[in-house]
Amino acid sequence: MTRKYFGTDGIRGTVGQPPITPDFVLRLAHAVGRVLRKTESRPTVLIGKDTRISGYMLESALESGFNSAGVDVVLLGPLPTPGVAYLTRAQRASLGVVISASHNAYPDNGIKFFSAQGTKLDDAWELAVEAALEEPPVWADSATLGKARRLDDAAGRYTEFCKSTFANDLTLKGLKIVVDGAHGAAYHIAPMVFHELGAEVIAIGCAPDGLNINHEVGATHPEALIKAVKANKAHYGIALDGDADRLQMVDADGRLFNGDEVLFLMVNERLARGEKVPGTVGTLMTNMAVEVALKKKGVEFVRAKVGDRYVLEELDKRGWLLGGEGSGHLLALDKHTTGDGLISALQVLQACVRSGKTIAQLLSEVVLFPQTLINVRLKPGQDWKSSKPLADMSKTVEAELGDTGRLLIRASGTEPLLRVMVEARDAAQAKRCAERVADTVRS
Repeated sequence: MTRKYFGTDGIRGTVGQPPITPDFVLRLAHAVGRVLRKTESRPTVLIGKDTRISGYMLESALESGFNSAGVDVVLLGPLPTPGVAYLTRAQRASLGVVISASHNAYPDNGIKFFSAQGTKLDDAWELAVEAALEEPPVWADSATLGKARRLDDAAGRYTEFCKSTFANDLTLKGLKIVVDGAHGAAYHIAPMVFHELGAEVIAIGCAPDGLNINHEVGATHPEALIKAVKANKAHYGIALDGDADRLQMVDADGRLFNGDEVLFLMVNERLARGEKVPGTVGTLMTNMAVEVALKKKGVEFVRAKVGDRYVLEELDKRGWLLGGEGSGHLLALDKHTTGDGLISALQVLQACVRSGKTIAQLLSEVVLFPQTLINVRLKPGQDWKSSKPLADMSKTVEAELGDTGRLLIRASGTEPLLRVMVEARDAAQAKRCAERVADTVRS
């Protein structure tokens, strides 16, 4: 059975258009409540949100839907996605709900869910909810309606949890850090976390007005962070996205480090402390230089499909702890059950403080391979998968690249495009090979 509403990370869309309408969201919460009631007589769900103006409307609809199914609700207010995951586990709740469209602009919003263990839910659960959506509602009577209350210190509890992942014997004193909250869910928490660990904090992107989330700030627009780091002569810059599960970092020179580099740094820091790291998980898009550097250190590297959900599945399957994406979704499963931009940043700063080295010095072994990405528009009905000329050209290019580069061909999930990506130690070779493959698709 295919999913009608759920995508790779919950349900997302433009506010006011199906499915992100108050009537659907009420029905969704009612259906989720009915699924929960099959295994629990009196479930409790936590609801957190980012700073979009539509969050108020969707929060009310979720609250009504859950209460109408006999489910109690605890409202957390604005809180990062990983904060909701943490509190769901800490409060022994039945489910965590996040109202957010992550790094999207304010006209969009979405709903995503966490299990009682603070992890993403599986396909079977989502299919059960979609089946319940097709059934007529069964409204609870007055005696069995759910209740709602607010958890006033949710932000404080999550702040303390983040700080607990930073080594007790270390401090951030002496460091000046620019923190960009993307006018999103961590606007009030992120500056506090680094300040309370001793840093001098300059906050940008921490004045949400309901309409400015992710607008020219945050992890998807790091130019604002680079500018602020240079202007304030800061040691580091930290940019989160709208729901704070994604991280980008900048050093004093204004150099931007992506998730691939941060993942290597996190692995290498564990190795330097004498910890065993049997393997780590990246994605199909992870830069090959990271794979090469990790293998030199005896760390196995596995690629998952693009999406932190698939990285997590691969980690769980293998019993490993560290994984991530170039976009800045990073997982350290001995610290948290889900990707957390704040905790990832603390892991990097901990490595810098402990070693006395900068991020660039800690990454001296990794020089990212140049990448060329070409999007080729597909003709209607074009069957690229069974194309012999494309298969032959792919083999020719892969033979030329050998073990110093790679070719990746994948279809876009949203447009009739074929993405041709080549990376190699030599930028000219990467460009030349990508163009040859792209020309083959066009012809």
